[in-house]
Amino acid sequence: MVNQYTALDSVFHALADPTRRAVINQLLNGAAPVKRLAEPFDIGLPAFLKHLTVLEGSGLIRSEKQGRVRTCHLNADRLATAERWLSEQRAIWQGRTDRLAAFVESHSPEEKQR
Repeated sequence: MVNQYTALDSVFHALADPTRRAVINQLLNGAAPVKRLAEPFDIGLPAFLKHLTVLEGSGLIRSEKQGRVRTCHLNADRLATAERWLSEQRAIWQGRTDRLAAFVESHSPEEKQR
């Protein structure tokens, strides 16, 4: 279980940065070479490569090198892990707010007057 949270922590850390989220959005359309992924950003290639290192370390992307071209691929399973955790949390909190609403409604002055 601790290992699961460590993996989840690295995914959320990677997604915490807007540049890395934008890279993930680009990769949703399919694999892309690093040069093309870096084009929209006004940062140097070394800084951009650090972002890719974080994404690879979290398991959100993988890259392969063919000749002089490094191509990045999205690992959708890692995104699904984060989505599952968020869905579980949403279900927990929706249940709590539903119970709170039911409690408030059962103790409201309007109900007592009837």
